[in-house]
Amino acid sequence: MMKRNILYGSLGFLSLLGLIGIFSEHRSFLFFFAFAVDFEYFFLPSDEMLETYVNRSAARGFFVGMLVCAAAALFQFFAGSDGRAALAEGFAWGWAAAVVVYALSTAYYGFRERWGTLA
Repeated sequence: MMKRNILYGSLGFLSLLGLIGIFSEHRSFLFFFAFAVDFEYFFLPSDEMLETYVNRSAARGFFVGMLVCAAAALFQFFAGSDGRAALAEGFAWGWAAAVVVYALSTAYYGFRERWGTLA
């Protein structure tokens, strides 16, 4: 189980992409600093509940990301974009939705576990 904590905590290194937003004009990269909260998994005790809620959150994020990817790509395609641009837009929106759903879901489960209401 310790290997999974290292894997989950390694997601925090995505926050280094936020440095691009500081040193360039692309301010949207600053949102990557939100991944810094994943470093906490290096220090959490590994148990079955942690595994369960991270797996649930990842599954939710994946499915929502795929649905949003398809919807955004179809929307862009029928709005007049060529196929490559529509697919790129769909991938971007899908990835963003997957990350947001994963982050919110893990935060929800984490808060519930800290409050003692997770069954």
